Amino acid sequence: MDKFFGNLHAVLIAGLLLAVAMMLALNGQNFADGIAAGNAIMRWLHTFFGILWIGLLYYFNFVQIPTMPKIPAELKPGVSKHIAPAALFWFRWAAAITVLLGLGIAFHNKYAVPAFTFQEPYKLIGAGMWLGLIMAFNVWFVIWPNQKKALGIVEADDAAKAKAAKTAMIFSRINTLLSIPLLYAMVNANNG
Repeated sequence: MDKFFGNLHAVLIAGLLLAVAMMLALNGQNFADGIAAGNAIMRWLHTFFGILWIGLLYYFNFVQIPTMPKIPAELKPGVSKHIAPAALFWFRWAAAITVLLGLGIAFHNKYAVPAFTFQEPYKLIGAGMWLGLIMAFNVWFVIWPNQKKALGIVEADDAAKAKAAKTAMIFSRINTLLSIPLLYAMVNANNG
């Protein structure tokens, strides 16, 4: 048991197999054609990666950022050299995959343009989509480049590192702020 649960890849594969078994056993009648099955699987993956993305965003904002000032200086490299880079890897790729799957779902179901232009009945999902795009942009083009400097992944002097850390934190907090209405929009939008 310890060996199995000690292996993240094994747990993820088992979870994937269990989810597929549930899909087929409890919802198989809705998978009569490949299009319905593909759509359901894309929505499920979109939700999975969205939870991973927002969960890591909340980890950074509720745990890591407030805790770092309390950590003794000699222990900070454990976070900045090991934990933060790993968490940021999953954070940025979960953001990208979430957005790509969401766009795929919207275009496949032919509501992307009406949603992006706030047409009825897609105004709410459209707002969520715009928020998600803004947040993903912040992840890839503001937070990540600044975190690379702050964490010493790329060369930067101490002043540049401090400025980059502050910028990354501010945009991470912007994403936390935006995530709250985003979650409302995504959970309550009811579209095809």
